[in-house]
This record gives sequence, C-alpha cells and structure tokens, in this order.
Amino acid sequence: MEKFKDLKYERPDLEALKKKILANLKLFKKAKTFEEADKYMLAWEDDMMDAMTQMTIAHIRNTINMADEFYDAEKKYFDANTPKLMPVMKETSKALLKSKFRPQLEEKYGSHMFKSNEIQEKLMKLSIIPQMIEENKLTSEYSKVAAACSVEFMGEKCNFYGLLKHMQSVDRNERKEAFLAWAKLYEDASPKLDEIFGKLVDVRVKLAKKLGYKLYTDYAYLSRERYDYDKDDVEKFRDAVCKYITPVCEKLYRDQAERLGLESLNWYDESLVFAEGNADPIGTPDELVEAAKKMYSAMSPETKEFFDFLTEYELYDFVTRENKHLGGYCTSLPKYKAPFIFSNFNGTSADVDVLTHEAGHAFEGFYASRRLPLANLVFSTSEINEIHSMTMEYFAYPYMEGFFGDKADKNRYAHFTESIKTIPYLVSVDEFQHRVYENPKATPEERRRYWKEIEQKYMPWRHYDGNAFLEGGGFWMQKQHIFLYPFYYVDYAMAQLCALQLYKTKSEGGDAWSKYLNLCSMGGMYGYFETLNKAGLRIPLSEDVVKEMAEFAEKEAEELKKKV
Repeated sequence: MEKFKDLKYERPDLEALKKKILANLKLFKKAKTFEEADKYMLAWEDDMMDAMTQMTIAHIRNTINMADEFYDAEKKYFDANTPKLMPVMKETSKALLKSKFRPQLEEKYGSHMFKSNEIQEKLMKLSIIPQMIEENKLTSEYSKVAAACSVEFMGEKCNFYGLLKHMQSVDRNERKEAFLAWAKLYEDASPKLDEIFGKLVDVRVKLAKKLGYKLYTDYAYLSRERYDYDKDDVEKFRDAVCKYITPVCEKLYRDQAERLGLESLNWYDESLVFAEGNADPIGTPDELVEAAKKMYSAMSPETKEFFDFLTEYELYDFVTRENKHLGGYCTSLPKYKAPFIFSNFNGTSADVDVLTHEAGHAFEGFYASRRLPLANLVFSTSEINEIHSMTMEYFAYPYMEGFFGDKADKNRYAHFTESIKTIPYLVSVDEFQHRVYENPKATPEERRRYWKEIEQKYMPWRHYDGNAFLEGGGFWMQKQHIFLYPFYYVDYAMAQLCALQLYKTKSEGGDAWSKYLNLCSMGGMYGYFETLNKAGLRIPLSEDVVKEMAEFAEKEAEELKKKV
C-alpha cells in the first residue's frame, strides 16, 4: 500500500462492475459444492470492495476540500449512479437466501448476515431509486452549504469549528462575541438549511410510503438494522435518561457555574469548565499525532500495530481548512484493510477527544478486518460501533499527560463530565427526529417549536442569553446528523452507557481490555443484543442500567474532581 495522498484514484466502471457481479452470481447459482459457491460469492464481494475503495478515496478527498471541482463531480456521479446498483445487489441477496448451501454459508459467516439480507432485500425496491438519488443530491447540497459558512473573527477566518475555540475563552465577552458570530452564521444560513431539510423530509417520507410504511421512522429503524428493539423501547430509554441522567447533569452545571463565579450559565459558558481556562492540548497537529503514537505503543501490542500502520500510510487528515467538511469521521478502504480518520482540529481538548474517538473506530476496523472472513462483516451497527470509539476515549485517560502535561487531571474531569452532560442532548436530537417524521408537513417554525419544547424537557439549564434565533428553537440546525444520518444520534447515548460499563470494569480492577478486544473481534457477525451478551455487556435500553450508570457517573465525577 502507498500513503493515502499517493493512492491512485480511478473512477470505477459501474456497468462493468454489474457485469462482473452477475457473471459470478451465475456461477454461484450453478455451484455443485459449498467451496465453489463460497469462491464465487467472495469474488463478487471482492469486486464490490474494490469499487467501494475507489468511491471512498473520492469521498475523503471531496470532504478534505469541498471546493475541489474534480472530486465534487465524482461525488455527484456516485450520488446519481450508485443507487442504480440496487437491482444487482437485490439479485445477489436473493441468491444467497435461496442457496442450497445456505446452512454452510451461515456457519461460516453467521446467521445475522442472512437475517439482515432478508430484511434489507425487502427494502431494496427499484421504485425508490429516484428518491435515493434525490436524497444523495440534497445531503451533498447541505454539506456544501455548511462547509462554505465562515466569518472574520478576531483577525482570522473562522468556520463553525473555529468559533467554538473562542467560546472556551476565559474572557466572557470574547465567548459571547464568538457565540453571536456563530449564531449569526446559522441564522443567515437557516433559510437554505430549512429548505434543504424540508425537501429531505419530503423525499424520505415518499421513499418509505413506496415501500408500504406509514412513517419514515418505521423504514429508518429497519434500514439501520434495529431488529431487537423498536421506537417504544427507545422512548422508554429517553424517559430514563430524563429521569436519572438529566438531574446529574443539572448538578454538574451548577458546580460549573459556581467555579466560574456565575449565577447561571449561558450556552457560551457551558464549554468553559474552569475559570482559569480549560486544559488545551500542547503542540501542533503533528505533535499530537506523535503523542498518540507513543500512547498506542504503550497501551497494547494490538494498538501499537494499528497506529504504526495508520501513521506509516498517513491515513488521517486533522487540520481545519477553508472549504473542509465539518466534523470528524472514520471510514475504511476495504481493499487495503485500512481505516482513515478525518477531523477538524481547533486547538481545544476536542482535538484529543475526536482523535481518540475516531481512533476507536479505526482500531476496531483494523483489528476485525484481519480476523473476520468477509469485509462486510468488519463493522456492526452504529449502536455497537460507537462503543468501540467511546471506550477508546476512556482507555486513553492514563496517557493524557502526553497531550496536556500538568493539566491532564483537568482534562480527565472535563472529558468525563462532558461525556455525561452530552447524553440528554443526544436523546433530544432523537426525540426531535421522531417528532419531525411523525409530522412531516410541519413548517420551519413548527420544527423550531418542537426543538424548543424538547430542549427544555431534557436540558432545562440551557439558555441563549436572549438570542432570538436560538431561543426560538434554531439550535437543532447545528447537528449534521439530522440532515445526513437520520436516527443515528441516539446510538451515541446507548453506546455511552456501554462504554461506561467498560470504564467501570477497568476502574474496579477488571480486565476491561480483554472484553473490549472481544467486542472488536466480533465486528458485525451478530445482532445487537447477541453482540452485547457475548461481550458481557448489559443492554442499555433497560431503566435499571440507565439508573446504575447515572449513579456511577455521579460518584466518578466527584472522584475525578478531587484530583483537579
């Protein structure tokens, strides 16, 4: 493999890909032995993974610079044409399900893959291809609009992420001015964002109705492979968060206001944990990568092998630049069994948070891809995948001195409490999406009212210092998952409670690392409940688990505070 920047990109010939898959499919159907059938199935999977690798290279380079005309054109091409692969994928799915060698295939690859194929095959109807293409087009439009937003602030050109750094300033006036600039960026973009989101809701509802679903929510749960639980279970989970975790967060914010010498917090105060300033990482992006390399070399032989691979082939991009896509993500180049980490460093502790978080995803992909028999089995559903990433953030705690020096204890306290304080927001986003897709004809004003009501329910401490746009419910727009990945966000909350279980095991002297490796090794071989059971983790949807983890979090926060 070459370094990522040197990898040759060549647009995959999708028509040729279809023909190759169909040729192997024909041989698969004629196979006289399991070995033959397996060989031809692996052949079409390899062809698909080669094409996916090229698509991913284009995707990464597009997000690195969304003004790059070449990769923008490639993105548009794939948005318009990859949904047209559905008929071929539907044929392969049918053939697998009807194969006389299905028992042997299930024994090798697991029954969950076949259950998933059965359900996903029902969702693959040719009639929805126009809606899939339109959805791709709209999400790409959203990404370009969000990436283009910037403002001059204190002598530098800042996007949304750049302004967040100033909202951690010890100077409250600077925090407020940055907040006002941040809010104005969203307010100015809101007509376009409202328009795009309204169209996304409309096209998603049409897609679901074509498949016979009354609500898009019902389709979304199945498409996200939520087979073990339903929206009623998630509603009960949200209620438990409100009952047990919201009060813990209120206490943490009261403590924070007292430390800052304020009667109450406005939103632009929430990010400043200590009056004398937060613990910011020491060094340039390259120096942070070097610190991470030392950490992963010391953590375990498995993580050393992983991070050495990552750095050798430069499988990351951390520097914030104009026209770069917002946020952070981890993706995979399946041909090379290689993860790639994307982020936007802004000089705050979030740089280390996102580095360790996305490294958790990347490590799981690296580890599982070398142990599982099929590329499609490397990753699980997001409720499981986010456990990998969030747990890695906790496993990094003993090494924080390498990033923060003598402020490491401050960082550990701030990170842990922020992990808890985020949970009510995560479920707020989820309830908002349920409300929106239950009322798809809602106006932008009604959607903002939904957000305001939900925000007050789960986050009663939230104040925007009189900013009319945000006080009126405009804050929902800042979450890209609502636009790009519907119903994903609650998975972070569920995963956080599993990560806390592993953190608790480690803090009590248990072998959390072995449990974590076991979890990573399973990839997507099993369903959600079965994966958790095999990993020795309790299902977080239970009210008892939410209550227990809330109590543990409150006690652990107090212990970490004593060290600051």
